Amino acid sequence: MAGQSLYHTFKRYRTLQTHKILALPIVILMPHSACNCRCVMCDIWKDNKNLKQLTEADISGLLSSLKKLGTRQVLMSGGEALLNTNFFELCRILKTIDVKVTLLTTGLSIKNNTEQLLTWVDDIIVSLDGDEALHDAIRNIPNAFRKLREGVEHIKKIKPDYRITGRTVIHRLNYRNWPAIIAESKKMGLDQISFLPADVSSHAFNRQQAWTEPKQDEILIPEQELPELNEIISYLLTEYKKDFDSAFIAESPEKIRNIYHYYAAFYGLNAFPYKKCNAPWVSAVVEADGAVRPCFFMESMGNIRDTSLNNILNSDEAIAFRRSLDTLTNPTCVKCVCSLNLSPLTSLA
Repeated sequence: MAGQSLYHTFKRYRTLQTHKILALPIVILMPHSACNCRCVMCDIWKDNKNLKQLTEADISGLLSSLKKLGTRQVLMSGGEALLNTNFFELCRILKTIDVKVTLLTTGLSIKNNTEQLLTWVDDIIVSLDGDEALHDAIRNIPNAFRKLREGVEHIKKIKPDYRITGRTVIHRLNYRNWPAIIAESKKMGLDQISFLPADVSSHAFNRQQAWTEPKQDEILIPEQELPELNEIISYLLTEYKKDFDSAFIAESPEKIRNIYHYYAAFYGLNAFPYKKCNAPWVSAVVEADGAVRPCFFMESMGNIRDTSLNNILNSDEAIAFRRSLDTLTNPTCVKCVCSLNLSPLTSLA
């Protein structure tokens, strides 16, 4: 993939200044609405019967906008993207405009799809929730951990330098297992592991309404357990210093410490951690039914089956939304768990 041009960098600066999307480095696609796990911290699987998926026509229709906006990376998310039977054809279509394709996956079927993954997908991010017993319990799927581990090891055996990273949502059920998660990620050969707290307050992840307190309490770390969470984080920052220094643990020590502050904020013990985010200016989410969101947590602003992605993002309403959005005070942004702040100088090549 070609390096970033000065013109593309200029357009990214102008996007931030004018609130009109002239360059869109990242697009997240949800090829399939269903999931093959039944995770406790996610409601996507509860709507599996109402299947929605992106088609080859949808992806082909996106190409002109992606080219015009200079998109560099497409993240295939979900649901489980590999459940779309035409997934690799969607990737092939995207590759005609020379973008990087990243797959976010449960990992259950990556072993069976190794050959095509190595052909059409540039890197993989797998979900890892704990050691074997805990991962299977949180995923609510027998042998989920084994299938994930075997898939990673199989791909790495064929192509050792192929990048596979892990992502873990830390919450009530697994925070005590944190050191084991790091150990298991190393044993299976992941290149990096990333951690974030659980979203318990938004409409994202197929929630028809934000979780009420009984459901939140299943995932939130209880106030009386916060000192233990703090001790575990302090242990990690000391005992895994080399993994922070090498970036095997993706987040900085400050961001890991903020996982404590995030949960403490629900009990009024501190403010929610400060996050610098420009996601609505540098990325967009296209859901399995074609709906377009400025990020996972904001409301839809149009549908690619009605008009182009470029037209949706640059409608008067969308520009006004970005112009008025203050991510430091917006209630959704304040409680966000996965902010994105991409400098115009950052190359995704």
